[in-house]
Amino acid sequence: MSAEPDQGRAPVDPGADRAERRPRIVILGAGFGGLNAAMSLRRAPVDVTVIDRRNYHLFQPLLYQVATAGLSPAQIAMPIRRILSRQANATVLMDRVEAVDVAAKFVVTRNRRVAYDYLVIATGARHTYFGNDAWADHAPGLKTIADATAIRARILSAFERAEVTDDPQSRKRLLTFVVVGGGPTGVELAGAIVELARKAIVRDFRRIDASSARVVLIEAGERILPTMPPALSARACEQLEGLGAEIVLGKAVAECDGSGVRLADGTEIGSACVLWAAGVMASRAAKWIGAPADRAGRVKVDECLNPPGHDEVFVIGDTALAIDAAGRPVPGVAPAAKQMGRYAARAILDHMAGRRAAPFRYRDFGNLATIGRKAAVADLGKAWLSGYAAWLVWNFAHLWFLVGFRNRLVVFLDWALAYVRNDRAARLITGATES
Repeated sequence: MSAEPDQGRAPVDPGADRAERRPRIVILGAGFGGLNAAMSLRRAPVDVTVIDRRNYHLFQPLLYQVATAGLSPAQIAMPIRRILSRQANATVLMDRVEAVDVAAKFVVTRNRRVAYDYLVIATGARHTYFGNDAWADHAPGLKTIADATAIRARILSAFERAEVTDDPQSRKRLLTFVVVGGGPTGVELAGAIVELARKAIVRDFRRIDASSARVVLIEAGERILPTMPPALSARACEQLEGLGAEIVLGKAVAECDGSGVRLADGTEIGSACVLWAAGVMASRAAKWIGAPADRAGRVKVDECLNPPGHDEVFVIGDTALAIDAAGRPVPGVAPAAKQMGRYAARAILDHMAGRRAAPFRYRDFGNLATIGRKAAVADLGKAWLSGYAAWLVWNFAHLWFLVGFRNRLVVFLDWALAYVRNDRAARLITGATES
């Protein structure tokens, strides 16, 4: 892709001849992949620039806990500048990427053009409505802190409005929660809403019975958690239904509006709180660099995570369609992104030294999903776990991946207190709410 010069922008730093300056590595995105790439270069004789449109690194796997009042945003996020503050060769820019000129080797942002010798694209993914973008207003997805706090407000406001209404039909609609999508996010959201209603806030209201709330999980496929073995999917289904959730399988959503959803078979479910967890779309990276992509927008990369014809560009994490040794796509999970980030850093150093990097090999540590208190499933390769044992594994794995010792300690204490008291402390309604 070629970017036209813009008279209103600051010029590209001309720099010196390559022999007289250090290689410039630009990393787009400060998620797990981008941060691990940056930190892996901390002792290298290079200049690293990290560009992200937000000033914080977010631990997305725990966003659903913010959305369901289990944690506060500050517990699962940390300023990027703080993480990299002691890395002398790293510069952080809070800016939005608009284009990439792979021929001239510079990134175009809203405020400047940043030249690079090597580029790492780790811009993640967003939720998609499969062509029905108008549904976004009625069924918010969960990808950012703003999404999580808006969903938290929507969930809690539904209970509050049910408490003050005298109309039985309105109350029924307000106490019906629909989650669309049976992947890990959908399953975790559904389970957390059930526990919120039946345990955390059940004593808070006087005119309604919060435990009577109806939580419906809709999955267009034939089973929830489709990336897990069928036996674990079935076990997750049993645990979720055991909590009190309803599961609808094999039926896609045909319509979604302010009154609820209508399924492909004509079934209508009235709800004031529909949440979307049905699909993701990669960032616009493929368009930025003019690379081939799959239907989800992921850039098709080779065994070294390079798009065709550009061994100075690496695409990693949710933005990349990488194939593992077994011929399967590398999953869009935090461990994979971290491995890709570290690999990209090593491959860049190999390239600088005139060596060709060995192919990327994904090491699969397993697949986890929590359903609720003492309920989870874990696919650890040779071992499958469910119930309390899987729940413990899930807790310790997520604590381990949190950035910063303080965050790990605070989250652990919050979880321990919530376990003992069946409580969710972050029950704040902030921002505007919708009917």
